[in-house]
Amino acid sequence: MSKNKKDQARRAAYQARQEKEGKRVVNWIFGILVALALCFIAYSVYIVM
Repeated sequence: MSKNKKDQARRAAYQARQEKEGKRVVNWIFGILVALALCFIAYSVYIVM
């Protein structure tokens, strides 16, 4: 039974690590999209003038 508890603890730690890394990736993607949107806005203003 102790092996089962070790497996559960390892699985929980792995799941927590994956969740943390996943949130970081989502934040990076969101940041890049915002930066690209700002570049597009600046480009659009430049073209109109």
